[in-house]
Amino acid sequence: MFQNTFQSGFLSILYSCGSRPLAIWGQKVRNGHIKRITDQEVKSLVLELAGTNVATTYIYCPPDPKGSLAIKLPFLVMILKNMNRYFTFEIQVVDDKDMRRRFRVSNYQSTTRVRPFTCTMPIGLNCGWNQVQFNLADFTRRAYGTNYIETRRIQIHANCRIRRIYFSDRLYSEDELPADFKLYVPSSTGPTKPKSKVPPPPPPGTKKRHPEQSEDVLLSSPGQRESLENVHKGPVGSQEDRQDQSIMKQSSDQGPVGSQEDRQNQSTRRESLNEGFIASSLENTKESQEDRQDQSTRRESLNEGFIASSLENTKESQEDRQDQSTRRESLNEGFIASSLENTELTESL
Repeated sequence: MFQNTFQSGFLSILYSCGSRPLAIWGQKVRNGHIKRITDQEVKSLVLELAGTNVATTYIYCPPDPKGSLAIKLPFLVMILKNMNRYFTFEIQVVDDKDMRRRFRVSNYQSTTRVRPFTCTMPIGLNCGWNQVQFNLADFTRRAYGTNYIETRRIQIHANCRIRRIYFSDRLYSEDELPADFKLYVPSSTGPTKPKSKVPPPPPPGTKKRHPEQSEDVLLSSPGQRESLENVHKGPVGSQEDRQDQSIMKQSSDQGPVGSQEDRQNQSTRRESLNEGFIASSLENTKESQEDRQDQSTRRESLNEGFIASSLENTKESQEDRQDQSTRRESLNEGFIASSLENTELTESL
């Protein structure tokens, strides 16, 4: 897609305030929605991805399954909002061995796993808006011991709000960023810059890495926060968008778990399931004990029958041997008598 484009500095692939934010993106939605709304925290249009299942609601670039971004810039930067719900994204890159590697990052995993073609790792997001800076060259070298060549595909799943996604040739400070690449968030306490940590993938040949040995991944807030007078004010959405946003804000305040009543119902269901499982396990134990007793009884009866049959066979074999010995004796007597007669006849002759 960008193989014939001069790549230097910044290369943006999604901007929520543009006329067509998803012009080069494909989307899939099931049991969720992907729409542009006005975020009250930044007073600007943002792209919201929400769904009941993170695997069925996502956007992907390029839209052609066989296409490739062909972006050689090593740093991926995403400005997104944490919705306090499950969220994941994945990036497919090509290394110097012409192998396609996939990095899958999510906030519902706790360990880093490196497989031959996929590397999964956790991410820690602060509340509100975050700026995620992903060093693709460093992660490729750490996970597979190879050199990063280019990015083929990128896929963003629910649940989050996105302001901008772009690539850069290096990390830029807040003062070096263009105005369109900054996110202005009003703050009454002045500028803050929270930090988040995520364990990087372990070196090649290692299976796990202890969380205490992890290093900082470049995740931070949008940087220096401006005063209320410098807030970037985007176009105000329709009444429907404002209503949808108020509903989403209420649901985000409640969190992904739900209300207290739902938690009580869940605990009650768990207790009933545990009781049923214990009762069924006891019944299965009793049935297994009865089965073992029946099997032992059958074995004893079979052994008794086998012993009785073997005794009968022994008696029959003894009787047969006696009959055979009797027949042999009678045959021997007959043979002796006949031989004596023949001797007498020869003598008389």
